[in-house]
Amino acid sequence: MSERVFNFYAGPATLPLPVLEQAQRELLNFRGTGMSVLEISHRSKDFEEVIFGAEKLVKELFGIGDDFKVLFLQGGASTQFSMVPMNFLLEGSTADYILTGSWSEKALKEAQKVGPTHIAASTKEGNYKRIPEQKEIMLSENPAYVHITSNNTIYGTGWQEFPDTGNIPIVADMSSDMMSRPFDVSKFGVIYAGAQKNLGPAGVTLVIVRKDFLEKAQPPAPTMLRYSTHAEKDSLYNTPPAFSIYILNLVLKWLKDQGGLTGMEKINREKAAYIYNMIDQSDGFYKGHADKDSRSLMNITFTMGNADLEKAFAQEATAQGFIGLKGHRSVGGLRASVYNAMPVEGCAALADFMKEFMRKNG
Repeated sequence: MSERVFNFYAGPATLPLPVLEQAQRELLNFRGTGMSVLEISHRSKDFEEVIFGAEKLVKELFGIGDDFKVLFLQGGASTQFSMVPMNFLLEGSTADYILTGSWSEKALKEAQKVGPTHIAASTKEGNYKRIPEQKEIMLSENPAYVHITSNNTIYGTGWQEFPDTGNIPIVADMSSDMMSRPFDVSKFGVIYAGAQKNLGPAGVTLVIVRKDFLEKAQPPAPTMLRYSTHAEKDSLYNTPPAFSIYILNLVLKWLKDQGGLTGMEKINREKAAYIYNMIDQSDGFYKGHADKDSRSLMNITFTMGNADLEKAFAQEATAQGFIGLKGHRSVGGLRASVYNAMPVEGCAALADFMKEFMRKNG
């Protein structure tokens, strides 16, 4: 597979090679059915094994039980921006949002269309270089939930420890760091993630909703935008994104083989350390955007203070098989997205390239 490159795109992102190879083997004849997984009925026993197997693996990896419902929905995280307030922003309550980047801003914007909102904390003033401290978070008088974005792909920041909100459920967009590390799921009312960064291909959104929180929902929403619709039908109310769920199932099995979320966190910290250490040891040649205590393990953002040099870096990196390193316009510079499926050797090789580029241009 020498033609494979190291894919550092922010999403859709790299997938585990064993997953792609298995999908390739099964593409024309899935489990002896004589049909592709792209063709089988979502009502068939073969597909039910896929979707219910994926649900079981999600619960196993997170260590959660029947007090949570696992859903496989469509529309990406952007649809969740609307679904969350439409289901849970009840009359007389307020939706609290903590702003840490562009995606949390977009989530807030959609909630404002539904009902009262409150910004509980924001680090926008410093161009989202850090995550708010606990003492900065000021909740409203009667919050229905507190929404956070756990990892910020554009700015390269991530929550190291999730905020203490007392008995108020946290709703979290975890699209870019879902299943990258273990954490206590019990404090969350809803967790959602578009799969295309850390879990699988585009097309499916993984949603984990606490059942007691779901029971409080009184949505005026259309049928398809109600969590209860999909929970009652086990994500089979209508035709689900079958192939995306199939790949997600394979990724979940791969995650289990890596030692689960504890093993995955160890690998992710090792990977990120290669690149962060290179930045820190470069005497300012590379400058990280995020404050050190807010650094993401998934998206590493840095600049060189010279647009021409950054352009040359991206071009030379591409020529050597390091793809997708150009940074987002909000930050500029460069960005290495090192999601779960990025191998350790990819990060080590990028760090070596960075060292050599600095030697030639520093």
